[in-house]
Amino acid sequence: MDSVADSYANALAENLWMLIQTECIRGRTFTTRAEANLTLFESIDGFYNSRHIQKRLGYLSPVEFEEKHYANQDNDRTNEPQPRQPALTS
Repeated sequence: MDSVADSYANALAENLWMLIQTECIRGRTFTTRAEANLTLFESIDGFYNSRHIQKRLGYLSPVEFEEKHYANQDNDRTNEPQPRQPALTS
């Protein structure tokens, strides 16, 4: 949490809530509270946390960033020099 009278944390929370209202809730009618909770969970965990692009990740989503990271690791492993095998003599 931020310090007392620091408006940054509140602004971030309000921004996230506005985004959820606009993209997920507005214009929909839910029959039960459980249905509304599931919709919110799917919106936040299914999209916002995994596919929402982020500046600190080079404007990639967390999923894209991880895929790129592991692809680079695989490329680094394939480019490592392989140990030489001794020549077989008959």
